[in-house]
Amino acid sequence: MSNIKITKDTFAKKEKIKGLKLYSLENENGIKVDITNYGGIIQKLIVPDRYGNKEDIVLGYNDYQHYLRDKNYFGALIGRYANRIAEGKFELDGQKYQVQTNEEINDRLNCLHGGEQGFNSVIWKADVKKIDSNKSLSLSYLSKDGEAGFPGNIEVTVNYILRNDNTLRIEYHAKTDQTTVVNLTQHSYFNLKGHGEGKITDHLLQINADYFTPVDKFMIPTGEIKDVNDTPFDFRSATEIGSRVEVENEQLHIGGGYDHNWILNKEENELSLAAKLIETFSGRTMEVWTTEPGLQFYSGNVIDTGNIEVKDKQIYQKRGALCLETQHYPDSPNQPNFPSTVLEAGEEYNSITELRFNTQ
Repeated sequence: MSNIKITKDTFAKKEKIKGLKLYSLENENGIKVDITNYGGIIQKLIVPDRYGNKEDIVLGYNDYQHYLRDKNYFGALIGRYANRIAEGKFELDGQKYQVQTNEEINDRLNCLHGGEQGFNSVIWKADVKKIDSNKSLSLSYLSKDGEAGFPGNIEVTVNYILRNDNTLRIEYHAKTDQTTVVNLTQHSYFNLKGHGEGKITDHLLQINADYFTPVDKFMIPTGEIKDVNDTPFDFRSATEIGSRVEVENEQLHIGGGYDHNWILNKEENELSLAAKLIETFSGRTMEVWTTEPGLQFYSGNVIDTGNIEVKDKQIYQKRGALCLETQHYPDSPNQPNFPSTVLEAGEEYNSITELRFNTQ
């Protein structure tokens, strides 16, 4: 029987918003994760180093009010569609759809992370459940037909499960009553030294991928499947992120650094190792396992909190954290050679990602 503890508290005491809570999951090894049902946000993630010293390793804010103005998607659940859809346009069953656009690049608008009404900005229904003898924070949300322009009513459930083997497991489930597109992910920013503790350029990163998807000047995949060999995108062995992020390369220039999708070496729907992140000073390591076919590695090229105060009055800087977003490929609804993100009525969307923490 798991001895995982779950506690809850209000997260917006000034507004007293009905149903808004902050949940804390803690295991027997001192790993603790705080999650709010506003946007399904991981607000804190405290992990010991090799000496037992504990640090919060994710970026974020102290309270709900500051998350309302966040443009970085710190720690949030992302949907209906993670990453970009070119100009917010796609076609399903002969019908054309225009969804919300919210990101301007080179004088053109794309839909990013579900548009202005993404899953990161709604209050989810929260419930504490037992899954495989572990306590789980289960979040559910009904996204109605036409929300942000997407078709179909879609029922989404996301389970956060913290295990005593130091794994944070995230399970995604969705059902729809109409053909639609779905692509869900978690958008935490990690710095294994601790949030606000300098840059992640000295972290070592390994990505289990032989190919990636190059992008055009609008940050939309060109459709090419490119070999990572002899490019700065080869992370098949553990590589210091800062060693190549600034080299002369057209793709790095377009993204301002790494902001690309890697095609993972795996069988379809197999739960397998996607990436490993290592911070040598603290000894903290994080493995990312997933059933998803792709991984978006974002090297924190544009971390901008403006005048919003972040946790512990820290200062977040460019490349002060990174994202490893497990997902289907960007713009898949418009790319017939990419794995499909179409969900039909009567089908069920299921996806698993695990963050496995250790020290070395």
